[in-house]
Amino acid sequence: MTGFGPLLRKELLEQWRTRRMLVVGIVFLAFGIGSPFLARYTPELVKSLAGDQFQIVIPPPTINDAVSQFLKNLGQAGILTAVLLAMGSVATEKERGTAALILTKPASRAAYLLAKLIGIGTTLAVSLAVAGIGGYVYTLILFEAPPALGWSAMVGLLLLSLLAYLGLTFLGSVLTRSAMAAAAIGVGGLAVVAIIGALPNIGTYTPSGLTPPAQALAAGIDAGNVLGPLLANVALVVLLAAASWFAFRRQEL
Repeated sequence: MTGFGPLLRKELLEQWRTRRMLVVGIVFLAFGIGSPFLARYTPELVKSLAGDQFQIVIPPPTINDAVSQFLKNLGQAGILTAVLLAMGSVATEKERGTAALILTKPASRAAYLLAKLIGIGTTLAVSLAVAGIGGYVYTLILFEAPPALGWSAMVGLLLLSLLAYLGLTFLGSVLTRSAMAAAAIGVGGLAVVAIIGALPNIGTYTPSGLTPPAQALAAGIDAGNVLGPLLANVALVVLLAAASWFAFRRQEL
């Protein structure tokens, strides 16, 4: 791990100076705050648009609707953000020759990759934390107070699922010299994960399988078996990071 400290500082500063962390944080906060608003006022909006000519029966919104909306909005926005942040992280630097220049200094390839993963992961983690705080406060105002530990666990599980999608695109960025090709690999991996996620039993252990326990924890409901999906997805993230290092260690830069 030669040179890991300086490389990590470089990546974190780059996330801030390029305003990626700021922009992602603002976007995630908007989704976090907007989710309970949508859950609370969408039924009223639908009834007002339908008018008096149509009788639409919509059950009153609950805290479960706010949690579901939060996971849906941040899940979709988070996956897209993970792909965008990771797709050019290595591929673009290889294409421009920056990676070769950095690695001529006393820095190992493992340290180079790990610093990038932690830098991007930090942006996602900080942004999700901000969104989680905003979503919690507005859910409390518009509905009731969710269990704080359960809500925090939901945000943590959502982050873990996003790290898995980040790992897929990051592996694509390592394998190619094109950001678009890396994005295609990430999207292709996303499609494969979605297909596997639809399978009975196996789907529980995919990134998408973290959503039901995350929703249950945030709503204060029994989440069932959380440890199995949690460990499976941690193993997936580690496996993708190891595969990236294995592919990168002998590449000609």
